[in-house]
Amino acid sequence: MNSIYQAAIDHPVSVPIEHRFDPYVDNGGTLLSIAGEDFCVVAADTRQSEGYSINSRYVPKSVKLSDKTVISMGGCYADCLTLTKRIQQSMEWYHHAHGKTMSTAAVAQMLSIMLYQKRFFPFYSWCILGGLDEEGKGAVYTYDPVGSYERESCRCAGSASSLIQPFLDNQIMFKNQETLKKNLPLDHVLRITKDSFTSATERDIYTGDYLEIFVITKNGVEIQKMDLKKD
Repeated sequence: MNSIYQAAIDHPVSVPIEHRFDPYVDNGGTLLSIAGEDFCVVAADTRQSEGYSINSRYVPKSVKLSDKTVISMGGCYADCLTLTKRIQQSMEWYHHAHGKTMSTAAVAQMLSIMLYQKRFFPFYSWCILGGLDEEGKGAVYTYDPVGSYERESCRCAGSASSLIQPFLDNQIMFKNQETLKKNLPLDHVLRITKDSFTSATERDIYTGDYLEIFVITKNGVEIQKMDLKKD
């Protein structure tokens, strides 16, 4: 009789040990971005976890790239960190070559190319790029892991996206509420953002600890911080 089957008979609760290399890990977290008429809000929690363990309570997922552009990433922290460094390096080279800072639209296109170049061994990251376009209007760009992207009014990604996105569809996009559609003021968008994360932490164990909110306007980038559930 095969030794594996014999072992299963002798020890019913034991199973063969599987040895497999997995280069990816999901470090959880949630991020969202909302574009306004003359502003953009990018927000993300700071919890980094793996399974049921919390590695750190403060690992920012959002990075300021310029006075008009902020990127937020979730997924595998190592991949997100590597991708962020590549973006910052390319933006620095662009600045030295052309004497100006890359626009939000240019950064969005560049990120798409970077992700597509790695399509056969993709970065395990979900990316949301927020900022102001060349007309000063809010812009949100969302990506899949291999570089396909589109511009949207608002988007949520990460472990609590299934909880927050329907709320944004109702309160920001006014889905099925055509008569209510309007441009929301900044203070109202900030209140919706905070309520979204406060609610999500009640149901999602991978979201919590702190909330970082980047507010992008013509005057630059303002960072706000708020406490979330710690358990």
